Amino acid sequence: MAVEKWNDPIHVGFENTGARTILGPLDALKCLADLWPSARGLRYLKARSTCRAALDGRKTVEEARAEFVAAAEEAKLKVH
Repeated sequence: MAVEKWNDPIHVGFENTGARTILGPLDALKCLADLWPSARGLRYLKARSTCRAALDGRKTVEEARAEFVAAAEEAKLKVH
């Protein structure tokens, strides 16, 4: 399993825990599992799947980044 990083980290604001910086697919998976407001939604599921695929080398890390951002927007989280 490769520990890949995104070219541009993502800063996500959570209501209860404050902002977190997500550096790559592994961080994103931890965030989706531990901090996400709801483990539902099409984008949430797709982000989880794409991040796993990126870690396995089946998708690019930038594809995983795009899906993670889409999931954050779906969950109405602040992304910057």
